[in-house]
This record gives sequence, C-alpha cells and structure tokens, in this order.
Amino acid sequence: MKKSVRLYILGTVQGVFFRMFIKENAEKYNVKGFTRNLENGKIEVFLEGDTNDVNKMIDLCKKGPKHSQIKNVEMKSEPFQNFKTFKILHI
Repeated sequence: MKKSVRLYILGTVQGVFFRMFIKENAEKYNVKGFTRNLENGKIEVFLEGDTNDVNKMIDLCKKGPKHSQIKNVEMKSEPFQNFKTFKILHI
C-alpha cells in the first residue's frame, strides 16, 4: 500500500545537515519526494512510497540527525504524486 505525507518540522533543524540526513535515509528506504528549508525556520518534507517505509521515515524525522533538536512535527496526508526521486530543494 502506498502513502504520502507532508511534514513541517520545527526545532534546531537548519545548519545541522538535516536535509542531507533525510535524503540519505529516503534513498535507503526507497522513499520519494523532497525536503527544503522554509523561510520561517521550519523544514518541509514530502514523503511518498510504501506505507512501512514512509512510517520509518516519519520516525526518523521526529528524531533527526545528531545535533538537531526537534520541537514539533506537523503531519498531514497528501495525494500520491508519483515522484521518481528524492530531492533537496532550495527556496
């Protein structure tokens, strides 16, 4: 079964290689989508793929890489968009 979600992550997440951490793990779990820094200091992450793999990625996003401090994760379901890769986007 497929799953798509959008996350907004708040905390110490910019400048700690958070986006690269997400990209590397997304590729490991074959999850597609994107991540990007937002101007309000949050990181946006769009994940889609097999439900179990997306759930693993959600758990990783809630923990983050070393030196990150996650304060809040907003999550909402999204329609499946059939991304082909996982990318780091720039504003």
